[in-house]
Amino acid sequence: MQTTFPRLLLKHAGERPRATAMREKEFGIWQALYWADLCTLVEHIACGLHQAGLRRDDHMVVVGSNRPRLYATMLAVQALGAVPIPLYQDAVAAECVFPINNADVAFAFAEDQEQVDKLLEIRVLCPQLGHVFFDDPRGLRDYDEPGLASIDELLAAGKAFAGQHPDFFRQQVELAKPDDVAAMFFTSGTTGNPKGVVHTHDSLLDRARAGADFDKLTENEEVLAYLPPAWIGQNIFSYAQWLACGYVVNCPESAATVTIDLKEVGPTYYFAPPRVFEGLLTSVMIRMEDASALKRKMFHAFMALARRVGPDRMDGKPMGLMDRLLYGLGDWMVYGPLRNNLGLSRVRVAYTAGEAIGPDLFQFYRSIGVNLKQLYGSTETAVFVCLQPDNAARADTVGMPIAGVEIKVADNGEILVKSPGLLKEYFKNPT
Repeated sequence: MQTTFPRLLLKHAGERPRATAMREKEFGIWQALYWADLCTLVEHIACGLHQAGLRRDDHMVVVGSNRPRLYATMLAVQALGAVPIPLYQDAVAAECVFPINNADVAFAFAEDQEQVDKLLEIRVLCPQLGHVFFDDPRGLRDYDEPGLASIDELLAAGKAFAGQHPDFFRQQVELAKPDDVAAMFFTSGTTGNPKGVVHTHDSLLDRARAGADFDKLTENEEVLAYLPPAWIGQNIFSYAQWLACGYVVNCPESAATVTIDLKEVGPTYYFAPPRVFEGLLTSVMIRMEDASALKRKMFHAFMALARRVGPDRMDGKPMGLMDRLLYGLGDWMVYGPLRNNLGLSRVRVAYTAGEAIGPDLFQFYRSIGVNLKQLYGSTETAVFVCLQPDNAARADTVGMPIAGVEIKVADNGEILVKSPGLLKEYFKNPT
């Protein structure tokens, strides 16, 4: 059934008002945000943005880390029929000039002082950028810039407007159609200026559902959102599939606490590029070097067994009785504690993509019982093109085309993809 992101928000808030939608770690404590409260937050932001002048088909950039208010702002922008454009929070100021000017952006959400400074610095080059709303007020008390205001001020104005116009938000949500533009993602621009990849509600949600159906994702999944929201992979895993399935998205306290937060959350659905999986393994091997000789000997003996029978076990292939018993013992003494130490003890589905993963690294995780798989896709295809089934994950493939996808290799070797998840267009760049 075709729908839009804000309609899915209303659906979850109506059917599961007290279910957790997001968690954010603040001062070491996880704070839950329920679907009903998220819906109210989005409504007030949307009403505030409407009062500030944001209109249908306008563009608004959001720049910052994964935070509930960043996600709520994206939903509020979409509820008004406008288009959110996430930008990379680690981009330097000059890199923000082209997308803001190319998309005629007049509104921006900035997470904190760092992002505010960046946007104020380029205002002379982007004179149309009239409104900048910030979330974290630290360091911004003495700022006196035209159009600069806190999200709290926006929320207060939006709450008052919603009280006077109680039907406004839902009326705006109902105006949106599945084939309306939902978001724009700027590519890296390695061969020139970045290109704005335009996606509709339907193209993003269709692929989100196809991936969810493939891996049997439910509302009971837990996801850790720690990669840049501007990268479409993170956007699919923690935004499109989040709203399609209704599971819980957890936002780390900071980039420095991600490893700790990973262990605390224990995600069931996890994505990381190969470098992250490599870093996790390196930390384990370094600690093993400091272990006693007996522990090191036991570790290497059980890992030799895991490399021999673990991948076949993950693929559902038959194992001999002795191998099953020894693997069970290894799971109790080594593999289980290792998965727990990595924060992967509850992972049901884990994906890696973006670059080739080494076969030894891939085999290690599957050997210890982590269902690590690969996928193939791009910004233009809304990520999900090829996925690996649970029982056919190999390091030298990217799996099979999933529902709705057709793939053809042209005579010149170019990969041609036909999919409901294809971009609508490149913004102002038809060629």
